[in-house]
Amino acid sequence: MDRIWSVSDRSPRVIASLQRMFNTGRLSGTGYLSILPVDQGIEHSAAASFAKNPDYFDGENIVKLAIEGQCNAVASTLGVLGSVARKYAHKIPFLMKFNHNELLTFPNKADQIFFASVKQAYDMGAVAVGATIYFGSDQSDRQIVEVSHAFAHAHELGMATVLWCYLRNNAFKKDKDYHLSADLTGQANHLGVTIQADIIKQKLPEQ
Repeated sequence: MDRIWSVSDRSPRVIASLQRMFNTGRLSGTGYLSILPVDQGIEHSAAASFAKNPDYFDGENIVKLAIEGQCNAVASTLGVLGSVARKYAHKIPFLMKFNHNELLTFPNKADQIFFASVKQAYDMGAVAVGATIYFGSDQSDRQIVEVSHAFAHAHELGMATVLWCYLRNNAFKKDKDYHLSADLTGQANHLGVTIQADIIKQKLPEQ
């Protein structure tokens, strides 16, 4: 916290939100984070994700699993976190993901649309908000602008920001799948930092 964020333009409230995540769970104080992210009810069908473990059709069990696993935070949708916020928001840091890829449309498209607002995350007591940008997709320009504005609002309210920096473009698939190429994922990470993502989730490069 002192080395990276204390010299930045982040407010004391944002730094406190980050500190709460880094000081929760079994990895508290190590500088590492283990966040349980479950938004499969939207990103993928609930049946495909939870049929083998039907207990997790109940969103409360997702939060309970994160607590029992001593995670630093739990990341999910407005619906899941909002349904149990009064019971659990003070027990484990909430990270509300406000955009998702809606996959009922056929044919599927690589797009991220807003399912919730930053204010709703703040009202439920979340310490952070999360979003995905599909860099390289047809809609990436719009996604970058939308998420940049939302992250600025989150910082104004004292919440940290987490960005899933993924690549989506069929042109990246030629002799190999360059979605996991180090130069492209590195560029996506840099763009994410530029719009002030405090934490970035990226797949490790393979090319």
